[in-house]
Amino acid sequence: MNSQGDYFIVKAKANGVNVIGLTRGNDTRFHHTEKLDKGEVLIAQFTEHTSAVKVRGKATIMTRYGVMDTEE
Repeated sequence: MNSQGDYFIVKAKANGVNVIGLTRGNDTRFHHTEKLDKGEVLIAQFTEHTSAVKVRGKATIMTRYGVMDTEE
């Protein structure tokens, strides 16, 4: 099974944006965190280990499904 997934982009609109990767499986856990400052961009991909991502802070998230901003 190929569990390589979609790419997504997070662009920080303020300093201190956290992008947190969550694991797949029976127990969902945090497994990776990136901290972005204003203007920084993270390009990432869902994988066999990452099933979800939590974004904390002011940011724009871009996916093939659309563009969204976190609450201001």
